[in-house]
Amino acid sequence: MTHPIDPLALTQRLIACPSVTPADAGAMAVIAQALEGLGFAVHRFAAGGPPDGPIENLFAIRGEGGPHFAFAGHSDVVPPGAGWTGDPFLPEIRGDLLCGRGAVDMKGAIGAFIAAVARIEQQRGTISLIITGDEEGPATHGTVALIDWMNERGIRPDLCLVGEPTSTHRLGDMVKIGRRGSVNIWIENAGTQGHVAYPHLARNPVPELVLALAALDALHLDDGNDWFQPSNLEITTVDVANAATNVIPAKASARVNIRFNDEHKGADLVELVRATVLAHAPHAEIRAAISGESFITPPGDFSALVSSAITKVTGLVPELSTTGGTSDARFLSRICPVVEFGLCNATMHKLDEAVAVPDLYALTGIYEEIVRTALSR
Repeated sequence: MTHPIDPLALTQRLIACPSVTPADAGAMAVIAQALEGLGFAVHRFAAGGPPDGPIENLFAIRGEGGPHFAFAGHSDVVPPGAGWTGDPFLPEIRGDLLCGRGAVDMKGAIGAFIAAVARIEQQRGTISLIITGDEEGPATHGTVALIDWMNERGIRPDLCLVGEPTSTHRLGDMVKIGRRGSVNIWIENAGTQGHVAYPHLARNPVPELVLALAALDALHLDDGNDWFQPSNLEITTVDVANAATNVIPAKASARVNIRFNDEHKGADLVELVRATVLAHAPHAEIRAAISGESFITPPGDFSALVSSAITKVTGLVPELSTTGGTSDARFLSRICPVVEFGLCNATMHKLDEAVAVPDLYALTGIYEEIVRTALSR
């Protein structure tokens, strides 16, 4: 049986949990209690260990058979930082705004989705929620662990909606149908330390690294395509850790990040960087971490379903986009088609993060329409 849930009240309860990654701080218990009251079977487990864990994860499911519609999100938040007008974990309503860390990214969306399924007397199909506490962190023990848990039990959704804050100016103006991939690359060029007055007794690693970085900066990766902007390589750090003015340093290091579209694979870009660097700094060591590959859910029935629900509630026709950073959709796209849609993102990760209260109720209505339509097909 279902019973009414107020998305505002539920979001307030979630904000009051200071769940800065990897802490849970009671957020999963709030979600579990709400879902169990709606007839969901709730499964919770912790994954990983220090320093990045343990991470609390939750999978909830109601109904059986197809179609299977999943909602994915995260209960963890980024650190609030100093300078808030009030307590970031004491939810406060100011005018028509609900203020607090996680209001839009993304406890508000979780509250709205749970409130939406509370309105649905489910006659057929399956609804599930895939909720992690590790989206804002390394993302090593969260959604990846949940997918492994689902695979072990033969659970595979037909469609998945991720509740990230995708709207830009007004609720409903943008839906994400893909994301660029991301890879971090560390470069360390070893030299031989020595006195600057005796350079023949040393080997300065800096000029080689500078040439290598200039070559990387000159790379043209692509021109973008119909759904993705051009890939970009950015040099994010350069360091020699040299406090002295008369010492040739023993090493020079740098870090590079590449945000790439579906013209590339992460491993291929790592090899491109490796070859480019070694051509100028043959002694350099390169290591990389691919945090996610690019993915696209081509416009079709799913994006049309989401767009239609948005138009029905808000009157807007959303833009389909692949802009922005990475999200856990990069993992979920491996098991089923994924679309992202949620609240306005103007204040996410900022001081005094806030959601418009009317948007919480409107998002609940949109999610309800999406789920009803998905389960009726």
